[in-house]
Amino acid sequence: MKLVGIDLGWNSQPTGLCCLEWKQEKLHLLALDRKLAIEEIFAWCDSVIAKDEPALIAVDAPTLIPNATGMRRPDQLTHKYFGRYHAGCYPANRNRAFAERTVAFGLALEERGFRHAPAIIPQKTGRYQIEVYPHAAMVQLFQLERILKYKKGRIAQRKAELAKLQQYTQATLPQLTPSLSLEALPDSIAGSLDNLTGTALKAIEDQLDSLICAYIGAHWWYWGESRNWVLGDRDHGYIIVPVVR
Repeated sequence: MKLVGIDLGWNSQPTGLCCLEWKQEKLHLLALDRKLAIEEIFAWCDSVIAKDEPALIAVDAPTLIPNATGMRRPDQLTHKYFGRYHAGCYPANRNRAFAERTVAFGLALEERGFRHAPAIIPQKTGRYQIEVYPHAAMVQLFQLERILKYKKGRIAQRKAELAKLQQYTQATLPQLTPSLSLEALPDSIAGSLDNLTGTALKAIEDQLDSLICAYIGAHWWYWGESRNWVLGDRDHGYIIVPVVR
């Protein structure tokens, strides 16, 4: 079973891409990349997922936006449960500039056979897609008191917070169930950030975010609702958030 994470660029930004594989009772990192155009993203997906091969694709973007204005139900719920961690997500409605792109992406995945899976039978193979939100997931997975603020601020602050994400990812994800082997994690992603520019930091950020997305997808596929929250539903939009016990 393949577990793919997509940190989708909501407008014209690059997209982080990660593919994990479940085999021999462990998750293994197969690919980590970054693409710009939608066509490149789907070409990458085709390169890691064979036609009709079972896979779950976890997308950090609002692919279901039923509301013309205001805030979706899942967005409201992230603020309710994760606002105190600074992890309430950005509100989505169909009037937002990104809406056409993100909804079209979800529809394109459906055309490829990846159905939305706000409910799932744990460890049953198939072709699924879900929406995820890494900030809320990291609060749960890493037991954080607040989010890691590596996306905004001065370069020094971003480096320090991104280094924490590197450390948490490498120390924690191999210890959880399902366990993730990170032996194949590239040095460019796991190594020192000291001499990097803002552009290089963003590239690492996108790929680490996609890895987190892929792990959320794996956690959902492995445990289903027994150890994950479903914020929302198919009709109103939904976000899957892991719960670590």
